[in-house]
Amino acid sequence: MKVKIEIEEGLAEEEVIIRCSQLNSSIVGLQNYISKQGNGRRCLSLRNGETEFYVPMEEIYFFETEGRQMRAHTADRIFTCDYRLYELEEILSGSFMRISKSCIANLDLVYSVTRNLTASSEMEFTGSGKKAFVSRAYFRAVTERLKTRKLGL
Repeated sequence: MKVKIEIEEGLAEEEVIIRCSQLNSSIVGLQNYISKQGNGRRCLSLRNGETEFYVPMEEIYFFETEGRQMRAHTADRIFTCDYRLYELEEILSGSFMRISKSCIANLDLVYSVTRNLTASSEMEFTGSGKKAFVSRAYFRAVTERLKTRKLGL
């Protein structure tokens, strides 16, 4: 493995890029370790009506688009968000993954995935009755990633 450090003055936030030929347990472990090294709890600015909230990322179950609006789900609330899905994919930690064309989920909070061979599979979250749907195109990648995260590989 080759390690390279580039110093860029004026950089707003540190960024780590991992380039690999394939995703394996070592790479996922490295990503998890690096993600946890951040300064405290990272929060995301979300809205509910006219009030702006700073919600820790680890409390967000999933993000979904509904029409032209982006919604962020926590255990007991739904917030609106100004980001687009592709922007969220860039700024979220390694515990988040796209599970369908319109949804990104926090894999650390997944309790179960009920497979449906003919349609989207249903994902349930710990400590909540919230559910999201995993499309067939993403199902294999999601379940593989869940196995490596839950087993701590």
